[in-house]
Amino acid sequence: MSSGPEIDAGRLWQRHLAMADIGATPAGGVHRLALTDEDIEAHRLLADWAGPRGFSIELDAIGNMFIRREGSDSSLPPVASGSHTDTQPMGGRFDGISGVLAAFEALEAIDEAGIETPHPIEVIAWNNEEGSRFIPACMGSAVYAGAEPLDAMRAREDGDGVTMGSCVDALKAALPDTGHRDLGAPLAAFIEAHIEQGPELEANGNIIGAVTGMQGYRRFTVAVTGEASHSGTTPRARRRDAFFAAMDMTQALRAAMLDEEDILRFTIGRFAIPGGGISVVPGRAEFTIDMRHPDAATLRERGDRIPQICRENAGACEVEVDEFINQDPLDFPQAMISAIETAAGRRGYPHQRIYSAAGHDARHAAALCPAGMIFIPCWRGLSHNEAERAEPEHVAAAAQVIADMLIDLAQER
Repeated sequence: MSSGPEIDAGRLWQRHLAMADIGATPAGGVHRLALTDEDIEAHRLLADWAGPRGFSIELDAIGNMFIRREGSDSSLPPVASGSHTDTQPMGGRFDGISGVLAAFEALEAIDEAGIETPHPIEVIAWNNEEGSRFIPACMGSAVYAGAEPLDAMRAREDGDGVTMGSCVDALKAALPDTGHRDLGAPLAAFIEAHIEQGPELEANGNIIGAVTGMQGYRRFTVAVTGEASHSGTTPRARRRDAFFAAMDMTQALRAAMLDEEDILRFTIGRFAIPGGGISVVPGRAEFTIDMRHPDAATLRERGDRIPQICRENAGACEVEVDEFINQDPLDFPQAMISAIETAAGRRGYPHQRIYSAAGHDARHAAALCPAGMIFIPCWRGLSHNEAERAEPEHVAAAAQVIADMLIDLAQER
């Protein structure tokens, strides 16, 4: 057993339940999109918990939140852990927020134990990780790490024309006593806890996954333009039906992206006919593409074919393909992977190495400092779903490993 700080599993679970009430859905999930009133409320609740501890709070220009316990050497950068507070539409109770709460519980346990560390220790709630309200995903961590431009991201609009910048300003207004964090301020290390969002840990009977890396992904928007016309009077030969053209594209793309080994992931997550009517031949159709693979060459070769396949199947319509994310696969440092395994082993938690098929904020943190990830099981591997579930003892195990690792990392000079 480790001699490090002991987390309070009951307190941690109650805080999960409290957060799950913010944006709760009738089916037991959570609908808390980035910087909606509900997400701002979640940030305020974190601040309410941090205040009595004497932890300081800072926000940066894109709305990332930093909760800090000071170290003994003010010249050293912080060691940090965290994840995100926003959810998918009608999402689950653990995706993202569990990593924030695990980090906060670790910080509290360290504080209660009175352990002094040279490095400050921070909890980070990265903003707009899901990308459901504002595109792209992992926006907060990407801007912080310099992978996306601040002004362009603050100008992004949701479906109602509300800008990200105005929402960040609303968050700051709701937390008027917070300090300011400069974008790109140094971090000494970052570790993120997360539910696996897959079935491997559960199938193997393991509690902790030491994440070795995450696969790359490319995302596209496709806009098909035809001509709106009367559905009763326009003969087939004169139609420029954007919907049928888009369907031809998606069918051709599905065939082209078929992977018999079932490694490549290809998804059309949104499909829309803007302004469509029952008696109108669609003049425009729009859809998104999400493609993922752990091999950079395969990702490049398959993704580069997408615009040509769309053009070849446009028929009488026109098509525009815009790629808005292109991320290579990422490997985490072996030292961080080994540190997770060591911490899990000291506590007696069954563990294994595991690869992430999903994207996470740790990808961008890895551009600034040594970074790593811890996975815990989730029921049936189900995520982005109201039925998403994690066990209290697994949530506690993640927090305990985080606490032990933060102490180890924060003692290094």
